[in-house]
Amino acid sequence: MDEASITQYITDSFDGVDVVVASRDAGSPEVAWGDTFFIYDPGRQLPPNRRFPFATIVTKDYGDFDCASQLNRPGVFRLNIGVSKETYRSLFGPQPSPPPAGGVVETGHDFTALDQLLPHPVYAPMSWVCVLNPSAATFQAVRPLLAEAYQLAVSRYAKRETRG
Repeated sequence: MDEASITQYITDSFDGVDVVVASRDAGSPEVAWGDTFFIYDPGRQLPPNRRFPFATIVTKDYGDFDCASQLNRPGVFRLNIGVSKETYRSLFGPQPSPPPAGGVVETGHDFTALDQLLPHPVYAPMSWVCVLNPSAATFQAVRPLLAEAYQLAVSRYAKRETRG
């Protein structure tokens, strides 16, 4: 699977998704340029401080902050998915403690491994999982995780709307 195929799957499968590709034109910070954010925002009207993605595709390291996956290798990208605490625990056990500044979570995983579902090297404490360069078979296995992440985003959106 490539980034375009994953993006196409998400936009074809889930209604109300705003796809934001970070760029200078979008006013994004330079470090994020080229990364893709999938946000549930059916009216395209959420204020910037409420636009939280349920999945992302990241194409490069973020300096000292998030470089454990070595995304600066040619052709390597990481699909990140925000799942429920229960799902995370069923896959990897309890969420790890937050990493120190500039560090990674301590899970014993090789965060550079391609085509393996892994805890996110920085956001695992918040129940994020990831996979670098998923094959078609691995992507098939993570599709239910994307559906769950989308449903969580829909639920958060509905709660915000009822609160006004």
